[in-house]
Amino acid sequence: MSANPVSLLDHLRATIWSRRLTPFEMARVEADCYEQFVPRGGYVCRKGEPITTWVGIVDGLVKINNFSAAGKSVTFTGVTPGSWFGEGSLLKDERRRYDVMALRDTRVARMPRPTFEWLLETSLPFNRFLLMQLNERLGQFIAQVESDRTLDVDTRVARCLAALFHPHLYPGLEALVQLSQEEIGYLSGASRQRVNQALQLLEKEGMLRLDYGGIRILDLERLRLFQA
Repeated sequence: MSANPVSLLDHLRATIWSRRLTPFEMARVEADCYEQFVPRGGYVCRKGEPITTWVGIVDGLVKINNFSAAGKSVTFTGVTPGSWFGEGSLLKDERRRYDVMALRDTRVARMPRPTFEWLLETSLPFNRFLLMQLNERLGQFIAQVESDRTLDVDTRVARCLAALFHPHLYPGLEALVQLSQEEIGYLSGASRQRVNQALQLLEKEGMLRLDYGGIRILDLERLRLFQA
């Protein structure tokens, strides 16, 4: 958890989607949203459950994953502080198609479905945000399919780190990425040992620096374009 934890209220007021809500709309959001603590290894959401809330990450880290028919865990993406997810399933009114697990102790913000649907009906800026969110999410997953099928591990690790700096989907991340090599392995589909090799290569190339407590990104554009 962060040394200086942000409050739920501050988190809500700092989100991209809340900045253009009216005071009346924001008052209802602040009154209806609530916080949940999920310990490392716990479930934020479970596959097959009814979807009753829109979910944001106040602090911590989660992964969205599923299991193949053979029982292999497949990670779709990680979700960092400041990010919200699950709007597509709410819009389709379906049961959740994936698990969401905490990779570290995590504080979760939840907006009840009635509040989410009320914003859809009353706020044009909120609708515009969701349109952009869904479009950016689609682009993210198309890029991930390409990465998983065609790229080597070194390049996958680089793209995984670069993807965490998407200004719309992950607005809260700073230059020092507080991820362990094990967590990067979960997100990039590689072993911890192989992630370590990739990070050393990327550090040698001058794109990042391995600091105490995390990874400092030095050249984000080169990281995005890197290919071994």
